Amino acid sequence: MNAPSPSLDSARAAAVAARLGAAIASVVTGQATTIRHLLSAFLTGGHVLLEDYPGTGKTTLSKTLARAVGADFQRIQFTPDLLPTDILGASIYDPRTQEFVIHKGPIFTNILLADEINRASPRTQSALLEAMGEAQVSLEGRQFTLAQPYFVIATQNPVEFHGTYPLPEAQMDRFALRLSLGYVGIEDEMAIITAHNAARPLDAVTASTSVADVLAFQAAAAGVAVSTEIKRYLVELVAATRSHGDVELGASPRASLALLKCAQALALTDGLDFVTPDLVQELAVPVLAHRLGLRAEARFGGASAAGVVTQILERVAVPR
Repeated sequence: MNAPSPSLDSARAAAVAARLGAAIASVVTGQATTIRHLLSAFLTGGHVLLEDYPGTGKTTLSKTLARAVGADFQRIQFTPDLLPTDILGASIYDPRTQEFVIHKGPIFTNILLADEINRASPRTQSALLEAMGEAQVSLEGRQFTLAQPYFVIATQNPVEFHGTYPLPEAQMDRFALRLSLGYVGIEDEMAIITAHNAARPLDAVTASTSVADVLAFQAAAAGVAVSTEIKRYLVELVAATRSHGDVELGASPRASLALLKCAQALALTDGLDFVTPDLVQELAVPVLAHRLGLRAEARFGGASAAGVVTQILERVAVPR
């Protein structure tokens, strides 16, 4: 059981986020915005889908975060033959005691990297749904509460579709944000190959904060003030996705809540005790775009979900 979390004011909470961000940036170079957004999900109990090309640092990012917090970390390589029991665990007969014993799977951790999640069957993918939504696992007729914090980082390759199973809308909606690392600039890539040629930067990462501080940040973020005007603005942005002409499936109320919570986390990260419109705007695309289902004619016409969200940001009046 985790120790009680100390209370954090906005300055101390900002320091927690800054230490985590600096620790990750010492290994993952040139990704300040992605790190900032990933932490906004992690520090509010959300989950992240990393959609990017191989070799861009997705696994390194996940491992570095775990080390910076001093949290338990597990990685699952998703493959077509992976079974739900490979994730959740199973009941195994012990001949010595003549009893069945629960052997917990890798899902029982603090930070879980679900690598290439779309390579596994929908049945196996769905094994994560309860854990991501309710922080618990049902196994052999029993329910097990997962340790906190609990954070899933799932990855998938955006251009390779052979032998993959696209994530269904219900599972996409469980991810607070979809992020992409992308390729870095020439100077940043020079720094990466220089650092990794001389040593393994991940080995030098030590815990810069604690699990208790992360839980305290989450509690403090929930108390960040959000005015009625900001709430209405946020909800109007989400509601506009449901009536946009290019959209067949709009964002759900879960998207509104994710946008609110991540904006609260960014406010604390910036040392603020209230949410501003620019924080909502900053997060709108990574929070909303992956939840939208575009009409076929819109897709064939070159429209994108990110483009739709950008249009909505331009159309919805900003509170003053």
